[in-house]
Amino acid sequence: MDCLAMDKALLILIEDVEKVIKRNMTAYFRDGSAGVSPDDFRLKKIDDVPIKSFIQENQLSAEGIFLLLLAILPHIEPVFLDGVFKKYLPGNGEYPEFGGVRGKNFRGLLPTGQTLVTLLAGSDLAQKLAIERLFSPEHLFAEKRILRLEEVPDGEPRLSGKIVISQDYLDLFTTGTFASPGFSMRFPAQLLKTEMEWEDLVLNKQTLKQIDELKYFIRYGDLLIHNWSLRKRLKPGFRVLFHGPPGTGKTLTASLLGKLANCPVYRVDLSMVVSKFIGETEKNLANLFAKAENKKWILFFDEADALFGKRTNVRDAHDKYANQEVAYLLQRVENYDGLVILASNFKNNIDDAFMMRFQSVIHFPKPDPKERFLLWEQSFPEELPLDPEIDLVSISKKYDLTGANIINIVQYCCLEALGLDRKIIGNKSILNGIRKEFLKEGRIMS
Repeated sequence: MDCLAMDKALLILIEDVEKVIKRNMTAYFRDGSAGVSPDDFRLKKIDDVPIKSFIQENQLSAEGIFLLLLAILPHIEPVFLDGVFKKYLPGNGEYPEFGGVRGKNFRGLLPTGQTLVTLLAGSDLAQKLAIERLFSPEHLFAEKRILRLEEVPDGEPRLSGKIVISQDYLDLFTTGTFASPGFSMRFPAQLLKTEMEWEDLVLNKQTLKQIDELKYFIRYGDLLIHNWSLRKRLKPGFRVLFHGPPGTGKTLTASLLGKLANCPVYRVDLSMVVSKFIGETEKNLANLFAKAENKKWILFFDEADALFGKRTNVRDAHDKYANQEVAYLLQRVENYDGLVILASNFKNNIDDAFMMRFQSVIHFPKPDPKERFLLWEQSFPEELPLDPEIDLVSISKKYDLTGANIINIVQYCCLEALGLDRKIIGNKSILNGIRKEFLKEGRIMS
């Protein structure tokens, strides 16, 4: 993305906003009038940067464009409103009709809903009410969580709340991209990445065939849900359960689906989502879904049994709230307009109420001897050849291992060869690596 083009676009639009504000404040103090029109914004003079594309694709009204820019202003021109208002307002530039508040750390003037309606509607009550609808739940700004009015104390006018733009869209309009959220209590998920490709994924034919259904959703889901007549019968998104032993390709498959869809995959850390404090789990989940909604991110709930497992009989307040958390999660997952993947080692651990809501349930079994041979064959690096005496076919038949086990063994062999300055990987090294994996799992190597 051309940063200079974005900077130039924002500079032009800020100049346009300044002209509208000065014109309307002059008119307001003359006869109480105000207004804005599409011609006030020089969109034709700016390049195809994200903010222009957003305005055009969503067919924003002139009032909507003004609100969007007013929300962005404090973040790129901190003293803008102070400078403009002081030219027109007595004292320190404060005037109740024009609203505005000071922040806790930020010392400039922050626009409120009152700032917007007075600047655009003047004294016209009917027009003020029309402008206020920009903050309604049905408006694009609320539906896509782009901007909102901050909640105010009970009894105070709603329009006295600050206009708050989401950090995601602020990043998009100022840097050209949605910034990846960092791992935190508010966003307990980590970005999954892989350098592997689909040909590196070794699974049986039945599992691969079921994964094809997810590929079809990625390619044609929007068409089916939003354009065809089926849309009134289908719920948004797609929900799938991956189940099977650890190390059988569930996480890799999720990562590869993200590469196919060209969208991020976030693995949710359920240990941070599930709180011992009553009610906190719902807050953590709300933060997670609020961040992910409208971005088509793939959410991958690994070891999902922690929250998606069997519900308990109600014995005390904690059981009651635990069941409420499951019900809340059901609702958020069902309404998520994207791909949600739950992963579990055991299918039977997942609550029946969830099972009914999956469009697909995919089993990832341990690889059979033929699949194990493919995994062995493709895992060793070209830089370190195998001893010609090694019989991978025989090893594949004899030792029941997962893909993750095999990668661990290959890493062990390579490190040992490097440490002992060996030029090849020997059979003894592989067997020692296998023994090491068996011991970890409490198995006896025959």
